[in-house]
Amino acid sequence: MPVEVGSVLQGVVTGITNFGAFVQLPGGETGLVHISEIAEVYVRDINDFLKPQEKVTVKVISVDQRGKIGLSIRQARPSQDQGFRRKRNESSFEEKLSRFLKESEERQQSLRRHMDAKRGGRGSGRRLV
Repeated sequence: MPVEVGSVLQGVVTGITNFGAFVQLPGGETGLVHISEIAEVYVRDINDFLKPQEKVTVKVISVDQRGKIGLSIRQARPSQDQGFRRKRNESSFEEKLSRFLKESEERQQSLRRHMDAKRGGRGSGRRLV
């Protein structure tokens, strides 16, 4: 049975390397889950997330001419979770710009206060000749 891009399948982790994990699929084919496709968070050590012989759900994200299969665990998760994340982080351009301007002005005021304190403040009585 040929593997199709976009399919979500169950597989078994057969090997772990420093760049990813090999997963055997139901038809006997083996694919690679790259380290960047294991979790939504940064993965430093794959062994913290996967163990050999562990059953995993994967999504087929690529199949090249030589038959190499690219897999993703993180994309195999339900799309409603990804939609929730997008909605939570979603802001209009105007809201982002307004927030940026406010934070920028606060930083500028802080820098001005810091520089004034270093110079002795305004009206410190010092005169430059």
